[in-house]
Amino acid sequence: MDTWATGDGRRATGDGRQATRRSVLFAARSAVALHRLLDVLPVFEGDDRVERYFTLVPGSEFGVGALAAVGRAGGRTIPWDEARGRAFDLVVAASPKGELSELHGPLVLLPHGAGYGKTLPGEGSGGAPSGLDRAYLTSRGRPVAALHALAHPSQVDRLAVESRAAATVTTVTGDPTLERILESAVLRPKFRAALGTGGRRLVVITSTWGPESLLRRRPSLPAELLAGLPYDAYQLALVAHPNEHSERGALQFREPLRPALDAGLVLAEPHEEWASVLVAADVVISDHGSTALYAAALDRPVIAAYDGGRELIPGSPTAELLAGSPRFAGPDSVGAALAGHRPGAARARTGLAFAHQHEALARLRASVYPLLGLDPPAWPAVPRLLPVPARPAGGPGAFAVRTRISGTEVRVERFPDRVGPDGHFLAAESGSAGRRHEETAGLLYRRSPGEPAPHAEGRSAERWLLDTLADHPACQTAGIILSPELCLLASRSGPPLAARIEQSRQDGTAYLPDPAAVLCGLHAWRPAPPPEFTCVTGGRANRVRLAPATPAELARTVWAGP
Repeated sequence: MDTWATGDGRRATGDGRQATRRSVLFAARSAVALHRLLDVLPVFEGDDRVERYFTLVPGSEFGVGALAAVGRAGGRTIPWDEARGRAFDLVVAASPKGELSELHGPLVLLPHGAGYGKTLPGEGSGGAPSGLDRAYLTSRGRPVAALHALAHPSQVDRLAVESRAAATVTTVTGDPTLERILESAVLRPKFRAALGTGGRRLVVITSTWGPESLLRRRPSLPAELLAGLPYDAYQLALVAHPNEHSERGALQFREPLRPALDAGLVLAEPHEEWASVLVAADVVISDHGSTALYAAALDRPVIAAYDGGRELIPGSPTAELLAGSPRFAGPDSVGAALAGHRPGAARARTGLAFAHQHEALARLRASVYPLLGLDPPAWPAVPRLLPVPARPAGGPGAFAVRTRISGTEVRVERFPDRVGPDGHFLAAESGSAGRRHEETAGLLYRRSPGEPAPHAEGRSAERWLLDTLADHPACQTAGIILSPELCLLASRSGPPLAARIEQSRQDGTAYLPDPAAVLCGLHAWRPAPPPEFTCVTGGRANRVRLAPATPAELARTVWAGP
């Protein structure tokens, strides 16, 4: 069907009908601003009357990440020079900074983060909340935006202190990003399974950007926590501000973290995945970044790790949250915060940050469609669920192991050898650890792959156990994990044994430990472990029964595999 321009922003069809079209430009100057814009796409979802464009607002040192994020989302981008030379029916931005005045169309400003609790010394008016600064929100005494959407009425009051003129164009919609997080909270078990968390507690470090951020002030914190929190009790993840990824580049950002990454640190991607990891978290260690407020809205206990400075605004929701949270004082703070957490306590501290929860997209749609001169779609605006986080690649190949035997109970604590403290012995996984670890490990074990690879070669389990002991003089115990409940092991004295691990149950939940931790407990009992004992890992106890390995078990083929 032929169409032609009508001159008033609409297009006419060849049969005389008018097909209304509206152009919406999403203008971002950084990756974090672009991520906020992507969270509001459901406002226009399914509406073919709306044409969506993206452009990069120049002037930010963090702009490279924004372009990459647009590319991943499949957005249609137009160069800045083209964008400022065209007229749009609506311009949507999540940051008031940059030359937005050069764009043509009514401007809608969205929340850039939660709580507006941070000021950037030397920028704007000085002391004003970043995102609510009159230096960027007014021009010649008039508001630059046609509509400024905020998350809570208190933010309107705060803006009025900065500029009464800017406050006149505000509306309180709620926070679209929080709405997406809350909508996805039911996926928590799925997210934890994808991360391989299991029965462990997921500890998430959140760091904002800039000189007062947690990572800038304590760059070794991830490694220190991995060295102080037993591997079978805790998993550690890091959520860093997108500006940190953009400013340093992926390589430079990751390299200082390499010891922690090799030791099992989960590094969340800055777009979407950070929120998925937050949903999966059990406890959050945070500086003064706004991510702490999202964690508290999920009712996760927050541990304050901000050492003070000029950036945190006194009396802001973030400041109040941190003031009412336990202070970080080393790895022991984690267990204390979890034990002291009371349901609802963290969420209650976000009362002045988020209003209209579960209504943000609907309220935003009702506010922007009149600016487009269109009736909103009949279907509801539904938040898009967060993606399932990627499973971490690999994991520690070697552990420093501490054990304590009492009666028929052995307690096992494993720490990644890359960062961990000294242990009673070294346990290494064949095929994952390097030569140095394989040659010095007292316990050397492997996991049997489920399916042989094409053209695979294999050995019997008995042959692998005996060859491993013969080829590694330092190795005193060799083990094979055949399933989550069955291991085979051999030492330099006595016949090969089969260890059967029983499930433990608590409050209707079944739990099986990592069989490698059980092999560590068996190695601690050499040369003569009892036929039945309790292995305690990560605070949970599992019964283990030993018996001589049967000929059928020893004949099992162990395939070479990844």
